[in-house]
Amino acid sequence: MPSAHEAFWENDRYAVIGHSAKSPFPMLSYNALKKLEKTVYPVDPSVETIEGDPAHDDLAALPDTVDAVIIEVPKEETAQWVALAAEAGIQNVWIHMGRETPEALAIAAEKGLNVCTGTCSVQYLRGGFPHNVHRFLRKLSGNW
Repeated sequence: MPSAHEAFWENDRYAVIGHSAKSPFPMLSYNALKKLEKTVYPVDPSVETIEGDPAHDDLAALPDTVDAVIIEVPKEETAQWVALAAEAGIQNVWIHMGRETPEALAIAAEKGLNVCTGTCSVQYLRGGFPHNVHRFLRKLSGNW
């Protein structure tokens, strides 16, 4: 049986949320999902496009529903995006390591969301060095 972190990647439609004006957009996750032929939408209120694809200001602006979101925004914005995901009916949320806050986790728990956190999504998306080393160590330690 896959772990919650592994099962997250069994979804078909994703939104990757970033804020390029404050922190680089999570391109590794975005491009890895595209390479896996998943439907993926960039959400970034500070730019018009990501890799030539239209960037959406928020989850309500997406052209279709999504099954899951990856949140990699400045830490002070995480709780807001978790709440917006819940409002949009999105049950599966990945909060990039170091971006989680007690408030964001409390909102997720209150709304009954499936939350993955504490690690980098790229480890699960088959990223190269150093993500492959981290992947190996997590598997070795039983934390996969």
